[in-house]
Amino acid sequence: MQLSPNEHNNFSLSRFESMLKTNNVYFFDSEEFENIIQYYLENGKIALAKKATKLGLEQHPTATNLKLFQVEMHIFENELDTAEALLDDLYVLERFNDEVYIQKANIYSRRDEHSKAIQLLEQALEITSDEADVLSLIGMEYLFLEDFENAKYYFMKCLEQDESDYSALYNIVYCFDYLEEHEAAIDYLNDFLNKNPYCEVAWHQVGKQYYTLKDYQKALAAYDFAIISDDQFIGAYLEKGKVLERLKRYEDAIESYSITLGLDDPTSFALLRIGKCYEKLGKDELALQFYTKCVEEDALLDKGWIAITDYYFRKKNYQKALYYIDKAIHIDSENVLYWKRYAKINNHLNLYEEAEQGYRRALELGNYEQDTWLTRCDILIHLGEFKAAITNLFQAIEFYSESAEIEYRLAGLFFATNEERKGIFHLRNALKYDAEYIIVLEELFPSVYENARVQEIIAQHKNPSV
Repeated sequence: MQLSPNEHNNFSLSRFESMLKTNNVYFFDSEEFENIIQYYLENGKIALAKKATKLGLEQHPTATNLKLFQVEMHIFENELDTAEALLDDLYVLERFNDEVYIQKANIYSRRDEHSKAIQLLEQALEITSDEADVLSLIGMEYLFLEDFENAKYYFMKCLEQDESDYSALYNIVYCFDYLEEHEAAIDYLNDFLNKNPYCEVAWHQVGKQYYTLKDYQKALAAYDFAIISDDQFIGAYLEKGKVLERLKRYEDAIESYSITLGLDDPTSFALLRIGKCYEKLGKDELALQFYTKCVEEDALLDKGWIAITDYYFRKKNYQKALYYIDKAIHIDSENVLYWKRYAKINNHLNLYEEAEQGYRRALELGNYEQDTWLTRCDILIHLGEFKAAITNLFQAIEFYSESAEIEYRLAGLFFATNEERKGIFHLRNALKYDAEYIIVLEELFPSVYENARVQEIIAQHKNPSV
């Protein structure tokens, strides 16, 4: 009885693995080795693929395809010079083998020599029997060069070869998006849909273009067509929900998001959005239920923890808000959004040392917004930590060199620490940048504001001729 191709491949694989276990040497023809290597590569078993390649070449030292697999292994391990030397030898014997050009192009691509890679791929295109694959590779090289017009052209050629190649379709739309050619993208997708009217992916992409253009009614219609084409298409239901939220049709949005929960395992995104919709509808208990489900589903999704924290903060239940943001920080202590909320909540609870720690961590993690520097400074002033406040503001000046709010605070701090000369310098800077912000000095340092020398400088600024 003759074995089917799959049965034959499984038999070869079993024999090969048996050979590895027993150290017996079995003979395989080169095609069997190719199938075994391909299987291991597709399943991420690189060590076994290398072993099969080595044994294959020992039995079939002149087999071109096995040598190409060997090249692929070297490229995978970034041994580019070795791979290139093997390809140079192969090129002498296999001038009309497209895979030689493709692998050589792969090496150039790894070296960021994308223009050279494109030249080789264009040569491969002239001799290949699989034009779609090579066109896609050329498109990717143009993407690396950020030449989106040419990338788009080659992905379009690729899609002409195979209209079911949704990877090419996504790349075409990506190019349109990058070029901000949303109307052109819609025209292209509509032309594609005229030939493929039930392509749910194309309808989905049309919807996303209309969403970007804020034409929500047309986006909604496109997502409905995507769902008609494939009623199991989770992405279309999620995007439809987003549109319905924009239209403030929260009940309908909840229905759309909820459908996805029955099609597959619940996604944290859908649970979060359902919670947001319930909150907009004033159904607080249901909102909290879904926020809780969201963080249970994905504890690393910061938007879930932030949604619960912000909910309690808006309700002025600062203790509950602090409880949840503490939990979030224990899960991810490097999240700047958590630390900013931690600081803000503690500030409202008059826990100033904890608030200062929160703003300090936010700054350490790269949140350089001026408000973060200023609020931390004001807390340090409240704590009497004037030197730390000054250091904080000088760090802020590196990012906001002409900020009146920073200069008034520095003026107040230097006057308060009896460094009048420095205080005068920063007060004059502040008045020059924005005189109206003098209220900062008046509120934070009332005694400094009343200082006779300070009042004299303010008067001089108002009436320079006096």
